Amino acid sequence: MFDDLTARFLHDHRPVLMYKSEGKYKKISYALLRKSVDDFAQGLAALGVRRGDAIALISENRPEWVIADMGMMKLGAINVSLYPTLTPKQIEFIFNDAGVRFAIVSNQFQLSKIMKIRDAVPSLQTIIILSDKNGASDPALQTYSRIIETGKEFGKQHIEYLRDETKKIRADDILTIIYTSGTTGNPKGVVLTHRNLVSNINAAAACIPFNHHDTLLSFLPLCHSYERMGGYYTAMLVGATIAYAESIETVRENLLEVKPTVVTTVPRLFERMYNKLMAQVADMPPFEQRIFRWAISVGKKYRFAVRSKHFVPVLAVQHALADRLVFKKIRARMGGNIRFFASGGAALSKEMGEFFESIGVQIIEGYGMTESSPVISVNRLDDYKFGTVGKPIPDVHVRIAGDGEILVQGPNVMKGYWNNPKATEEAIDNEGWLHTGDIGHFDEDGFLTVTDRKKHIFVSSGGKNIAPQHIENLFLQNRFVDQFILIGDGRMFLTSLIVPDFTAVKEYAVKHKISFVDEDDLVANPEIYKLFEDEIAVIQKDLANYERVRKFTILRHPLTIEDGEITPTMKIRRKVVEERFKGIIEKMYESVR
Repeated sequence: MFDDLTARFLHDHRPVLMYKSEGKYKKISYALLRKSVDDFAQGLAALGVRRGDAIALISENRPEWVIADMGMMKLGAINVSLYPTLTPKQIEFIFNDAGVRFAIVSNQFQLSKIMKIRDAVPSLQTIIILSDKNGASDPALQTYSRIIETGKEFGKQHIEYLRDETKKIRADDILTIIYTSGTTGNPKGVVLTHRNLVSNINAAAACIPFNHHDTLLSFLPLCHSYERMGGYYTAMLVGATIAYAESIETVRENLLEVKPTVVTTVPRLFERMYNKLMAQVADMPPFEQRIFRWAISVGKKYRFAVRSKHFVPVLAVQHALADRLVFKKIRARMGGNIRFFASGGAALSKEMGEFFESIGVQIIEGYGMTESSPVISVNRLDDYKFGTVGKPIPDVHVRIAGDGEILVQGPNVMKGYWNNPKATEEAIDNEGWLHTGDIGHFDEDGFLTVTDRKKHIFVSSGGKNIAPQHIENLFLQNRFVDQFILIGDGRMFLTSLIVPDFTAVKEYAVKHKISFVDEDDLVANPEIYKLFEDEIAVIQKDLANYERVRKFTILRHPLTIEDGEITPTMKIRRKVVEERFKGIIEKMYESVR
């Protein structure tokens, strides 16, 4: 796929990759990428990398991630990609489990983690550091530039070597091992083959209309299966330009710089964009607020009319005015060229999808998991339904088990878990059905809805089944809420932990003359507690009695990836959070004992 792509666009003026350096975006051509990949692959070969060798890759998103990935792939080596946020202890387990022989790291910080565990990983021979400024005096250390130079020399002496090695690769060879971030115990290594990934890439490309004229902004971690397959492999297959955001924090600025047409993202981005917009609207003069509300109302009616093919000329005129006065300005903050966002990793609320559609921003939500390479189903641009995750992609079969669990079968289903036959048997049954651990159902039009994780369904002490995801999504749409965790499994009633959007809360405090020194002071203020109490009452007024939050605690600090409380796609690790805040949670239930 890579060779065909780079040959096809070898002399194309559009870049294949873009990255920010020294304050501006720089471009990498197809010709340069192809040459760099070949040189790096040959440099690895000179180091002694052979077919089947496990090579760890620990790096933030950058062009060298792609070069390293494609380079090792050409030799038939296995990419064991790790999150840069992992601790030395977590890295040590994965290195030993996968038998990692070579490790590629981005910088000194990542290198220092490897050096701490080096003696505890007998299989590890060589470490390659991508940032050359760090130097490499240790004989077991190599720099990226040295590997490239060595590769050039190796290529001159072994002209056919790389071509011969690439020809040996078969569809069922292992392409990568991706370790899933377990909430308890050690992570499991998901083994994915070339066949698994290629089948998923082709099926996704058939459903989502990327093309050579698109520019995609990439900011989710490349080591995660969703970004790797959607924002990298599939985008590259169709010849789209991939631009890397500097970090998750700079996405807003990078949108304006890159002006992408497509962005792969997670629902949390939309919730934050929505809350920011609503906070700005709240500060507008009453007349401008009325215009905004009118425009949103027109946008929703117009989109419904377009979907149902009931064209109303007057509505079209109103929509054109609403677009000029309101929508165009909002879209300009996203770069102004967005064709669609692809959303995955967690559930997108129906209301959020409809809101963004009303302003002319289409969100295509899909569903998958690492074990399925990862896409299972997706909404299409011309066939979608908010609140669902669309229809299964080509060649992927989905059925619902008797207990409501979603089962999946197809060429995208993993080979199994590395070194873990017991876990593999539990995940894939004798007929080849992957048990996803998700609860869901199909509607009358064939759209799949995912209710929640099977293990996350709460059963109250009164025997009521409660799906927390839907309730949490309602609260996350509130402009004062940044993170929201529902508690209640086996309990008499629901409680919650709330991380405020401190920017919005500070603005509220200033506006209402509530004095405070810092964020801790705000959290402890009874008036701020009353604010959240009132907001919660409004949000949950339409929920059933047993679905309502009775007590809550405002947390002083956000949950983070670094502390293991959330995943890189912003999903809450419930067991970790419940254990970490056990004392606070128990206090909310004290009075009912």
